[in-house]
Amino acid sequence: MPNLHLPLADIFDNFKEIGTQTGFTLPQFIAQCVAVTVLFVVLQKFAWKPVRTILEQRRTTIEESMKNADQIKKELAEAEATRLDILQKANERAHALIVEAEKTAVLRGEQRTQEAARQAEEIIKKAHEAAVLDRDRLLAELKRQVAALVIQTTEKIAGKVLTAEDQARLNTETLRQLSASNN
Repeated sequence: MPNLHLPLADIFDNFKEIGTQTGFTLPQFIAQCVAVTVLFVVLQKFAWKPVRTILEQRRTTIEESMKNADQIKKELAEAEATRLDILQKANERAHALIVEAEKTAVLRGEQRTQEAARQAEEIIKKAHEAAVLDRDRLLAELKRQVAALVIQTTEKIAGKVLTAEDQARLNTETLRQLSASNN
């Protein structure tokens, strides 16, 4: 077991011996410590601090982006719900308009049918009136012609020319007999 209570001089000598074997010297060690410290300070000020600042900014930006993404997802869900609601209302309104249009079409069809029936009745009535007027006109014309034939026939049979008074009497008698046979 090695002796743990070595005097300070022995420890120092041991360091010198190890230093000689490994190439370690105190001035080099101090110079390297100073160089590492200067390098650390320079890197801390000009490299690590800006890098940490940039990383912190990126982390903040990412957090904000994540919050914004969550907010956008919520707004998108709300917009989708609103869109579906509007679409549902539009479908209901369209259905109501279609039902109303069907009712209106049926009502107008009935009105047009009634109007057509009324017009047909009116046309039939006018045609009947026109037929009655034509019949009356034709009867009157027929009576005049029959009266003229009776007068001509009577003149030929009697062999004499009838006077205006005779013609009027024959016309009246013939018209009376024709009217009696029509009724």
